Formats: sequence, C-alpha cells, structure tokens
Amino acid sequence: MSTAVEVTGVHRAYGSTAALAGVSTTVREGAICGLLGRNGAGKTTLLSVIAGQERPSSGTVRTFGRDPVESVEVLSRTSFVRDSQRWPDDFRIGHVLSVAPAFHAGWDPALARDLVADLRVPTRTPIKKMSRGQASSVAIVLGLASRAPLTIFDEPYLGLDATARQIFYDRLLVDYAEHPRTVLLSTHLVDESESLLEQVVVLDEGRVVLDTDVDTARASAWTAAGAASAVDRVVGSRRVLARHTLGGLASVTVAGAPDDVVRREARAAGVELGSVSLQQFVAALGAGAPSPGMDDRAVSVAIEGALS
Repeated sequence: MSTAVEVTGVHRAYGSTAALAGVSTTVREGAICGLLGRNGAGKTTLLSVIAGQERPSSGTVRTFGRDPVESVEVLSRTSFVRDSQRWPDDFRIGHVLSVAPAFHAGWDPALARDLVADLRVPTRTPIKKMSRGQASSVAIVLGLASRAPLTIFDEPYLGLDATARQIFYDRLLVDYAEHPRTVLLSTHLVDESESLLEQVVVLDEGRVVLDTDVDTARASAWTAAGAASAVDRVVGSRRVLARHTLGGLASVTVAGAPDDVVRREARAAGVELGSVSLQQFVAALGAGAPSPGMDDRAVSVAIEGALS
C-alpha cells in the first residue's frame, strides 16, 4: 500500500521547550488515523509539521513522498484548518465557501451547503464573532467538503454539542466510504471516535508511546478488580499501567494479555478480569497513577462495574 505520511526521527523545539522528541510514524493512504494524547503532548505540532505549516528542528517528514514545506503539490492535496485558524474580520461562511474551491480541486459545494445547514452554521455572523462550537463547525465544513486526499482535523469537536458531534462522525464515515482519503484526527473524545479509527498514534511529552491498529491496541491491556491483596497476588510482577484503590478494593490496568495461569489464579482468588476500551488503554498509558480528578466515588463505581 502507498504511504501518505512518513515521519522519521522528528524533533521540534521552541526555545528550550521540546514539543516533539524523536517522533517516527507512518500512515498509509486511505487510513483514518487517530492522534491521541494529553494536552501539551505535541499533537498539534506534529499535525502542523505533517501539513508543512512548520519545519521540524531535525528529522524528516514526507507527505505523499515529498517534503511538505513550501510544496505546492502537498498543499494542494491537504486540508488542515487549525483550532486557532484566523479569518479576516468581516469573513462570513459565505466568503469561505466562495474561496475554498480555489484551494481544493475536489471541493463539493453541495456537501458544503448540506453541512452548513445540518450543523446550523450562522450565515450572517462573522466567523470572528461566532461561538466556539460554530467556529468548529466551519472547520468541519471545510475539511469534509474539501475532499482533500489528506484531511486533518485538530480537535474538531470543541464547543460542539452531542448532536453536532454525531453529525460530524456520521458524515465523515459516509463521505469517506464514497470518497476514500487519508484522515488524521486529533481528539480527546476517544470513546466517541473509536469506531472511526483504523490506526492510533499516542503521544506523551512529545514522544510516541503507542503506534498500532485499533484492534491490537484494545488487546494490549486487561483489567483486574477485587480485593486489593488478591489483585496484587494475581497481577504479580506484571507491568501495571494504572491503579485505582478504595479502601480494601483495587482495580488495575495491566499491560499485555492475560494467560491461562492468570485466569486460574483470578478465579481462585475471586478477582474479576476484564478487557479495556481504547479510551481506558490510552488513559492508562498517559497516567501511570490514578487519573487526576478521579475521586473516591468514581473509583468505587469503576471497581463495582468491573465486579458486576
């Protein structure tokens, strides 16, 4: 299969701050790839480098086989609207739709009009004065209607309600099926977008900590829940990605896959084993400790759910 994006040993620093530290990944043409990680992990910087909007401090980037920086061919095949996209003060959605075809050969005006209506984008309000959700809707319209061979969405859901987010997911899948392209999607809403993704790349502090297909990621960890002492015996020396405790109960996320020995020991000890969602696995990779903001009640619910 052809490669849409190839990143090799990329570093990107801003003064003494390293946003990317030796990032390497490959995305094939026609894949929907989720770029995941905590705030400040380097996701937007990596997307900007791939789109040719920033130069790496070192390392190489090839988008459709070319260095994307100042490449007319790459730019003409890429749609990337930043979360912080700036527009002229008086620009309304009508202005955007009128100039977009000049930048995207595959632009579909009918799809753009449908999305504007479905997402309820105001037509008379300058984009600069739109709400956060309305501005996100403008970015979604541009990304989907561009039909660009490389379409990049950087947290496109900001400010959107649940209905608008579902419209985005549904329309993306339908249009992708009819007009395949490579899609890079940076998101924190892993549970909502999991069904869209084929590949996941997880960044943490500017480094890749996971790069695999979604099915492999889901099978890369398991949970054990029950009395803390029994859980500890079953888990033994295996690598614990995350641990939550409440009183004498514990729930842990463990790297790898449970073998027959673990299953026998768990049955004997009254410990419940379970699978993990992609969201749980990604959170565990970035945590290494109880999740910030997870209070005793949340821990209790998590443990009780695993034991039910």
